[in-house]
Amino acid sequence: MYKHLFVPVDGSKRSQRAMDGSIELALQLGARITGFVVEPDLPISTMAGPGNEFGERVKGHEAENEAHAAALMQQFEKRALDAGVAFTAHKATSYTVGQSIVSAADKSGCDMIVMVSHNRSRVGKFVFGSHTKDVIIESKLPVLVLR
Repeated sequence: MYKHLFVPVDGSKRSQRAMDGSIELALQLGARITGFVVEPDLPISTMAGPGNEFGERVKGHEAENEAHAAALMQQFEKRALDAGVAFTAHKATSYTVGQSIVSAADKSGCDMIVMVSHNRSRVGKFVFGSHTKDVIIESKLPVLVLR
C-alpha cells in the first residue's frame, strides 16, 4: 500500500519521534524513507546594511544551514539503515516550510507524509503558525501525524 514515506524533520526532540515512528512504520510496510529538512531563509530584516556585511551574513547563514541539515540527515540515515530501511535525504531553504514539504514530497514520488505535531497552544499557533496544518491543507498525499 504505502511504499515510500516522506518524513520532514527539524532537529527538535519531537522530530526524533518522527524518525523513530517512521522507521517503525517503514519496517511494518516494507517501505523506504525520504528524509527532509527545510532550513530557514535569512530573515528579510537582516538584509539592510552595507553590501559586504550582507554578503558575509548570507555566507554564514548558508554554512550554518548546510551543517545543520547534513548532521540531521546523517543521524536519520544512520537510524534508518541500522534498522534495515532504505533512506534518501533531501533539504531545502525556504520561508514557506509547509509549501516546501508538500512540493518536495510530490517531487520525490512519495505516497505518504509522516510528521509530528508540536502541539502548540492557540497563542503559539497564532504566533508561529502550524506547518503540520499547512501540509494537511495543501497536500494531495495522505498525512500521518504522530503526536
